[in-house]
Amino acid sequence: MQAQNYSIKEWAADDRPREKLLSKNAQNLTDSELLAILINQGTREKNAVELAREVLSSVKYNLMELGKLGIHDLLKIRGIGKVKAIVILAALELGRRRHAMTPLDKPAVRDSREVANYLRIMLQDYTREVFAVLFLNQANRVNHFEVVSQGGITGTVADPRVILKKALEVNAVNFILCHNHPSGNLKPSRADEELTYKIREAAKFFDIKVVDHIIVSDDGYFSFADSGMM
Repeated sequence: MQAQNYSIKEWAADDRPREKLLSKNAQNLTDSELLAILINQGTREKNAVELAREVLSSVKYNLMELGKLGIHDLLKIRGIGKVKAIVILAALELGRRRHAMTPLDKPAVRDSREVANYLRIMLQDYTREVFAVLFLNQANRVNHFEVVSQGGITGTVADPRVILKKALEVNAVNFILCHNHPSGNLKPSRADEELTYKIREAAKFFDIKVVDHIIVSDDGYFSFADSGMM
């Protein structure tokens, strides 16, 4: 890849990100080149590839960290305006959703590890604690996923009425509770246990079963069901 400061249009065709993608497919492009295609245009001082490198440099070239940036974080980077930031965020969200679709294509939710892997993908970019629910049909297929509340760094509160209302709306027969622990500590709190019991008992009035409550973090997961707490 050329490192010149002049316009990408002046580069050899094989070095231009778009032409390179067409001739060699996307797998052969660097992260900077792929991001440059999204950015589309650079500035007077930097071409699109150089600007892409600056964006990646801000997260130490870690795509997982890039996915955690919000629009205000991107706007702090000189040369990234609202349009460029929106395109980047939209592409990251599509990538996350595509990755998360894999478990949904399987016949059914079979075990806590499979559920945890799916939930970790869906919640990995949240820096604060959130409470989510996987709503299942009679065959234990996931027919809806929703974050029902967002809190602070150390906790969040979920309303059982909101969860049960959504369960009825999507015709869920079972559902799995979930929340993340950004701190990495997977041990459930007393409040987690009490909320699980409260929701489980309320769901019984509608013949809906709470299958599990799973806590996820970057370090792993904790399953209430696997631990005999359901």
